Amino acid sequence: MARAEDVAAVPFDTVPFDAGPFDAVVLAGGRARRMGGGDKPGERVGGRALITRVADAAGAARRLVIVGPPRPEPARAVFVREEPPGAGPVPALRAGLAEVSAPWVALLAGDLPFLRRDDVASLLAAARDADAGGAVLLDDGGREQWLAGCWRTEGLRRALAAYEGASLRGLLGPLDPVKVTVRAGERPPWYDCDTPGELEHADRLARPGGP
Repeated sequence: MARAEDVAAVPFDTVPFDAGPFDAVVLAGGRARRMGGGDKPGERVGGRALITRVADAAGAARRLVIVGPPRPEPARAVFVREEPPGAGPVPALRAGLAEVSAPWVALLAGDLPFLRRDDVASLLAAARDADAGGAVLLDDGGREQWLAGCWRTEGLRRALAAYEGASLRGLLGPLDPVKVTVRAGERPPWYDCDTPGELEHADRLARPGGP
C-alpha cells in the first residue's frame, strides 16, 4: 500500500488538457491465454474494440506506438513487434520505446476499456509537477498499475539498458514514480479485461443503461 504522502490525488477539473508533448506505447501483443488465446485487443466493449478505446485515451499523444500484430485501426498508429512475439512486457516495451522521440511516454495496456484522456493527462501532470521520473496509476486497493503510467523517456531508456529482468515492477519501481489516484466511479480506468467474464462485465458497464 502506498503511503499517503507518496500519492498525488488529481481531480479531473484541475488537469490541463494539453499536458505537453508525449508519445504513447500500447502493449497489445500478449498471448491472451486467460481469454482463450484470441485477439484480445480486438474484442469489443460497448461496440468498440479495446485497442480503439485505449488509443482514444492516448489521443493527445504526438505518436501512437502499438506493440502487437498490425491491424487496420487505429489508422494513425505505428505497429511494431517484440522478438520473439509474445516474449513479455519488457521486450515489448523495448520494441515500442525504439519508436519514441517525445520527452515523455505513456505506457499503457491494450485492454483498458475505461481509461480516459483525463487519466493520461493526470499522470503526466503529476510526474511533471513533482519533477519525478514518472507517474503510475493506483487502483482502489492502492496497487500500482504498471501498464497505466507516464515516464520520462530518457530515464526509461537508461533503466531498460541496464535491466536484465522480466518484471515491469522491477524495471519501473526503482524510477520512484509518483503514485496517482483518480476518481473512478463505476468504470475505473485501471479495469482490464483478462478473462471472458471481465470482458462481459465491461461490456455491460459500457452499454447505454449500464450502471
